[in-house]
Amino acid sequence: MAKRAMTVDDSKTMRDMVAFTLKGAGFEVTQAADGKQALSQLAGTKVDVIITDLNMPIMDGVALIRALRADPKWRALPILMLTTESEAAKKAEGRNAGATGWLVKPFNPDKLIEVVKRVCG
Repeated sequence: MAKRAMTVDDSKTMRDMVAFTLKGAGFEVTQAADGKQALSQLAGTKVDVIITDLNMPIMDGVALIRALRADPKWRALPILMLTTESEAAKKAEGRNAGATGWLVKPFNPDKLIEVVKRVCG
């Protein structure tokens, strides 16, 4: 059974690039344009990993992670931040919210697959 990933980014191009990379590695991929849309889509589905951007309108990546970590159902779900931000304070904020890992855009497709497979067990 294929692992399921959700990519959350306000850039459709970025979502499509991440989805293309993951599908090539055998993942099923769902997409959301922001944290709020991700939460509503997650209500009716199961995913094995979420890859989210940090800076998005409506609900950013840190707010999404906090919302997910507040729900026992999602507490152990691997959540990776994929963002242009590389500042230590931003990384700390993501980690404190409950992010599993941090990748910087532009991403290396092989590295993305390696990290996603590692956190998915």
